[in-house]
Amino acid sequence: MDKLIYTAGSGAKHTLEQQANVSNNLANASTTGFRAQLNTFRSVPIVGDGLNTRAFVVDADNGTDFSGGPMQQTGRTLDLAVQGPGWLAVQAADGTEAYTRAGDLKTDENGLLQTQSGQNVMGETGPITIPPNVVVTVANDGTISTVPTDGLPNNSDTIGRLKLVNPDQSQLTRGDDGLFRLSGGTDANADATVTVASGMLEGSNVNPIESMVSIINLSRQFDLHMKMLTTQNADEAKSTSIMTL
Repeated sequence: MDKLIYTAGSGAKHTLEQQANVSNNLANASTTGFRAQLNTFRSVPIVGDGLNTRAFVVDADNGTDFSGGPMQQTGRTLDLAVQGPGWLAVQAADGTEAYTRAGDLKTDENGLLQTQSGQNVMGETGPITIPPNVVVTVANDGTISTVPTDGLPNNSDTIGRLKLVNPDQSQLTRGDDGLFRLSGGTDANADATVTVASGMLEGSNVNPIESMVSIINLSRQFDLHMKMLTTQNADEAKSTSIMTL
């Protein structure tokens, strides 16, 4: 009867993990540029003497749904939506380069262009600094221009260009900070074909209704695993009672 323990026990464990991921997706249903996390599982046989008929459940893949989210017009210059495939390059807290679709940008007290989470937005030559007292415009190719508010109104200056990348999605991994990185630890090259739209934001691609239904199904699935373990425990107690007679 111990065969059932491997399947039901490991199945219940991974069902809880999947519930946590779906709950995280649901919590980020309104997060700008969020990409839903996916989970798949598979059965793996246990190798060893007398164990070849037993199997347990393992994660097959912790993937990501890279489909686009809904676009919302905001009219704010520093709100940027990547159009089609592509990513904004940012500097993570550990100094490495990472990638995001969250384009609700801001400037800090020193003029550094940052995400709302505080990561520096990378330009093609490094972080971008916006001078004070200027009107900012962002072109579709990521070029950032400014016009001073206290000088000649037609004196436009180009201060940098956003680093826009489009690496192979299969090479991207999600970090604990929610940012994506290349699995090999390298930096992606800038891609001139990636464009952005100023004054717009891309929403999360999480479907709240589907996530709620998934949570209910996973809850029922967990209850089924636990019922299997309870039934096996009762059967073993009866078997022990019979054997002692």
